[in-house]
Amino acid sequence: MKRDVVIGIEIHCELKTESKMFSGSKNTINDIPNIHVNEIDLGHPGVLPTLNQKAVELALRACVLTHCKIDPLLKFDRKNYYYSDLPKGFQITQQFHPVGKDGYLDIVVEGETKHVRLDRIHMEEDTAKQYHIDEHTFIDYNRAGVPLIEIVSKPDMSSALEAKEYVSTLRNLLIFADVTDGKMEEGSMRCDINISLKEAGSDAFGTKVEIKNLNSLNNIDKAIEAEIKRQNDLLDSGEVVLMQTRRYDENLKTTVAMRSKESAVDYRYFPEPNIRPILLDASFIEHVSKNLPWTPSQWFDYLTNLGANDIEANILINNKTLLDFGARVLKDVKDSRLGLNWIISELNSYMNTLGEKLFETLSAHDFALFLNLISDKVISGKQAKDVLKWMIESGKNAQTLVEEHDLKVVSDDTSLLGWIDEAIKENPQSVVDFKQGKDRAVGFIVGQVMKKSKGQADPAQCNALVRQRFLEQ
Repeated sequence: MKRDVVIGIEIHCELKTESKMFSGSKNTINDIPNIHVNEIDLGHPGVLPTLNQKAVELALRACVLTHCKIDPLLKFDRKNYYYSDLPKGFQITQQFHPVGKDGYLDIVVEGETKHVRLDRIHMEEDTAKQYHIDEHTFIDYNRAGVPLIEIVSKPDMSSALEAKEYVSTLRNLLIFADVTDGKMEEGSMRCDINISLKEAGSDAFGTKVEIKNLNSLNNIDKAIEAEIKRQNDLLDSGEVVLMQTRRYDENLKTTVAMRSKESAVDYRYFPEPNIRPILLDASFIEHVSKNLPWTPSQWFDYLTNLGANDIEANILINNKTLLDFGARVLKDVKDSRLGLNWIISELNSYMNTLGEKLFETLSAHDFALFLNLISDKVISGKQAKDVLKWMIESGKNAQTLVEEHDLKVVSDDTSLLGWIDEAIKENPQSVVDFKQGKDRAVGFIVGQVMKKSKGQADPAQCNALVRQRFLEQ
């Protein structure tokens, strides 16, 4: 039987704030366990939560970017349940009054635009983090109280490819807006995927299965494909699909049951008594809306206007750290095309090896001045690769290194012709080869000149002079 796939996605997204959602504890989860936690995070008697204004601003950014209707009246609720990663025994969330609702996100899948509706965006606090080692469970409360938004889609997706593109597009949008760092592997962004199968063309949905805490785009793709196959196999054999919460096992390459959901969990929601309703001023919402950082599409237009092709623009857009650095560089370079080439090739290569440590010794200002030395033909492209390596290793600027290593480009005809004549005299066959139409003879002699000049000869000028000498023979 042919069946339709129905997919909805819930995304938990940690916000880029200095402090936690309701306390002054530092918002840093990758540190020594349990050093960024206080009485409010742990729910000690008599403590009162205070709403983080920056978290509200970032939540509003997400709402604007996803075309949600914003509710200016902020209200919070308590979600009550007892679990070891929830120190207070309840979570402060927005069950009844989400900050945003009825939004949408357009994605492009195989050249076609897909319209995905959003049900809601609400603010809440994160739980603590559990570590299971042998038979023991350890808890790190650094994450308890970290600001979150939960973004809930409608069940509008029908394939793993659409789901993956939805998460990827939304992730990029939120990273560029500085809402989150989007590091899925560290848990800054986590996805719960709801999947059901129904008879093709039917309006009646099948039994929904939830796959929890997917933390990479590849695993989203693999988990959905595995779950679709599992459900199809069950239905084909006449069995029923149980309402369950499952996880994806990378080793088994299938989903594994965690718990059954025979009925909806009663979290006994009620209004949070310690946070009074807050009415957001219209001017505050307008300020957030009008002062959003550039979106990926705006950056794409900027880069292509500078001369980048589509592939080059997408390389930078998919590496936000490199793009931010490159944008500062491109403001100060004389030749933006040269700048793009070095950023996308050389710097990208160094980043693959060094990661973000690259920018601890290399500043955008120094790199721009380095590129201008190439533009001004103070150093050649070959010399420049050595200079960049030394800059990264030493932290010194390019001009200092050029002087220390006595580097310069030799471009006067007299010096170049002297080396060229020596090279031709030592390799007379090159003249014969050239006259027989073998153009590589030019490159060979240029290479010999570069060796004789220790890399200081101007390659372009040398190439022209070699051809001239060959024609004179």
